[in-house]
Parts: sequence; C-alpha cells; structure tokens
Amino acid sequence: MTTPDTTVAPSAQATSSAGTGLWADLRAALRGTNADYTRIPLKRAVLLLAVPMMLELVLESTFAVVDIFFVAQLGSSAVATVGLTETYLFLLYSIAMGLAMAVTAIVARRVGEQRGEEAALSAVQAIAVAVLVSVPFAVVGMVWAQDMLRLMGADAWAIEHGYRYTQWMLGGNVVILLLFVINAIFRGAGDAAAAMRVLWVANALNIVLDPILIFGLGPISAMGIEGAAIATNIGRGAGVLMQLWILVRGSEHLRILRPSLRWHGETMLQIVRTSLGGIGQMIVAMTAWIFLMRILASISTEAVAGATIAIRIMMFTLMPAWGMSNAAATLVGQNLGAGEPARAEAAVWRIGWMNMAFTLAVSVVFFFLHDELIALFTGDAAVIAIGGEWLSILSYSYFVYGWWMVSVQAFNGAGDTATPTWINVVFFWLIQIPLCWALALPLAWSHTGVFWGVFASETAVGVFTLWLFSRGRWKAVKV
Repeated sequence: MTTPDTTVAPSAQATSSAGTGLWADLRAALRGTNADYTRIPLKRAVLLLAVPMMLELVLESTFAVVDIFFVAQLGSSAVATVGLTETYLFLLYSIAMGLAMAVTAIVARRVGEQRGEEAALSAVQAIAVAVLVSVPFAVVGMVWAQDMLRLMGADAWAIEHGYRYTQWMLGGNVVILLLFVINAIFRGAGDAAAAMRVLWVANALNIVLDPILIFGLGPISAMGIEGAAIATNIGRGAGVLMQLWILVRGSEHLRILRPSLRWHGETMLQIVRTSLGGIGQMIVAMTAWIFLMRILASISTEAVAGATIAIRIMMFTLMPAWGMSNAAATLVGQNLGAGEPARAEAAVWRIGWMNMAFTLAVSVVFFFLHDELIALFTGDAAVIAIGGEWLSILSYSYFVYGWWMVSVQAFNGAGDTATPTWINVVFFWLIQIPLCWALALPLAWSHTGVFWGVFASETAVGVFTLWLFSRGRWKAVKV
C-alpha cells in the first residue's frame, strides 16, 4: 500500500506484460493491487479494473432484482409504489452519480499525476458535499411522502400504506449518497477491489434482511413494503461504515490521514463545479424517466408495474457493462493525468468492443425469453405482457447501450461532464419526452408508444455520443 504523498513504487510500475498469467491477474483484481495503471500493459490494466467493477455492480443489480422479487409478492400496487418512489430517488441518484463522476475524474487525475495527498483532500471534500446534499431530500421525503406519491398518480393503497417505504428511502438517503461517492473515490484511485467488497457486504446484507423484514421471522413481525426499505437502509449503512474504515486504514492507492480532515473551500468548489455537468446529465435523464413513469401511471397500474420490473431486469443485465465503462473512466482520467492521451483513447475502444459483444448476447436472451423473464417476478398476466413487450423492443438495439455507456464515461473520466449533459438535454428532453407522449396518448399507442419512443431516442443518443467521442476534443479538458 502507498500513502497519499508517496509515488507508486518502481516494482509496482514494473509489473509487466511478462507476466503473471491470467489466473494470477484475476486473483490480483479480486484482492486489490497497487499496480500503476498508466504503466502496465493496457490489456492487464483493463482486466484489473474491469473485473472487480463488474462484480461490484452485478451484486448491486442482483439486490435490485431480489428486492423487487420479494416486493412483488405483496401485489402490483406494492411494485408500483417502489417504481414511483424510484422516480424521486432517480433525482437523488442523479446528484450522487454526478458527484461520483466528478470525484472519479479528479481523484484519477491526481493519482495519475502522482499527487496522492491532494487526492485524499479531494476525497474528504466530496464526502462533506454528499452529507450536505442529503439533508433537504431527507426532510422533504419524511414530511411529504404521501403528497409525493399522490402527485405521481399513485393508487389508494400506495398512498395509504406504501408511503412508509417512500419515507424510509428518502429519509435515509445519506447512505445512498455516501455509498456512491466513496466508491467513486476508490474507483478513481484504482482501488476497484475495495469498492467491490463494500457493495458485496452491503447488498448481501440487504438480500438476507429483505424476506425477514417484509414477511417476518420468529419474533420479528412482518413489516410489508416498509421492511424492504428498512433492509435497504441497514445494508447500505453497513457498507458506508466499511468504506470509512477502509479510507482511514488505507487502501492500495489512497489513505486519508489527519492533515486531510479539514475544510478546503477551493477543492470543494472544484468538485462542485466539475460535478455540475455530471449532475446535469443525470438529472436530465432521470427527470425524463419521471415523465415517462407519469405517462405510464396515467395508463394503468399494470403498465407502471411491468415497466418497473423490466427496468430492473435491464439494469441487472447492464451492470457488467457499467462496470467495464467505469474502468474506462478510471483509465482515461489516470492516463490523461500521466500525459498519455493515446493510451486513454485505446482503452476506451478496447472496452467498447467488449461491451458491444456482451450486450449483443443479452439482446438474444431478451428477444427469445422476454415474457419468461418477467414471469419470474409476477404471475399477473397483464404485467407480464407489458414488461415482456418492453424487453422485446429493447433487444433490437441493445448493443448500442454498450457503446453509449463507454463513450459517456470516457467524457466523464476526462472531466468533460458538460458535453454529455447537452447531449442528454437534446435527446431526452427535446426528443424522448415529446415522442413518447405523442405515441402513447394522442396516437393512442398506450404503453407501447412509450417503449418505442425510448427505443428511438436512446438508440440515436448512443450513436451520436460515440461519434462525438471519436472527434477527440475530450483529451484537452483540464481538471
């Protein structure tokens, strides 16, 4: 392990192509390594970063699927409550992910420049920002949960009973923000294995607690949908405690020492400024999703439930691709910091082809088994038909998502969070929302119109973002 003000040891830098073999590299990826990702062979760098990042997000998405599986046993109104609550959580996720993008870019750049002490200082400021941001969300969610559900068109059951789920999820949002931001610190530093272990612990605890708190066990009374939210908060809270312990103890590339535990306005302002683009791009995408859910809610509860299950399955299958995309962000940031833009670009193209191959394989499963996948979570024939239809439509251009994620993360890893924001404004707000509304309501395509509108707009945004990345202006961004 290296301390923040210590450069990577020559032995680590010299860990070479000659070397260690696939299985040894896989073990190193899972245990953590102090390898210098700006010096070791690119193929090995991708492997060491992508494997733990993929496994980290696979378990995160596994929890999302398991969670909705248990909640679905309570009925379609409970599933719809989760879906409608998540429309508000998406706003929170947009801030968390925007901050995470900025933190990954800044920490990766400082590590690539061998300025470890400044990387640790940036980490502390990012944690402070996350805590401050969580307060208004907690207050609003705890006080106005029922009104928020009513605004989204929730049914009577959700407003009368499901609001407790909304209260818990928004009231405990600080653990969501910290989990995102601190794992972004680990990823930017190149400590992907630490981020992986944290989410493994947090989500494994969630999965164990979910059925116990929802349905009851022994002296523990059944809490219904409220139990799902409590389980999530306990699991994520445990993950945050583990993250803080690792930061203080020291990971392979970063350690927070006492001198870093201070308020530093200039660094905090830099994080906020860099994160604005990332927050903006996520808010645009997430608010677009809120509008889509509102359109679906005006159609039927089954439409919301089917879309909620389909999006959980979609996110589950995209998590490995997101993991590889996160590896691209780290490699871009560190290699730009080390003055190696050509190596940064080569990493993105390599990971992009890997992502395309993976998403093509997933699209085949969606095409042939769409109804069967939805039926794993519910026996409601209407919900199965609606969710299965969306998975079927997704399969036609799913491979574009793989390229889109990598090219967006390349921009973000370089610190250019503004470009994806403007792309999202055009394709989501100016194209996707009006298109989905027109197809679903005036043209009376119902939920099918929403799904085809999403297909058209997101295929177009993926192709355009990749083209813009290929022009290479992101290489000149300074952070």
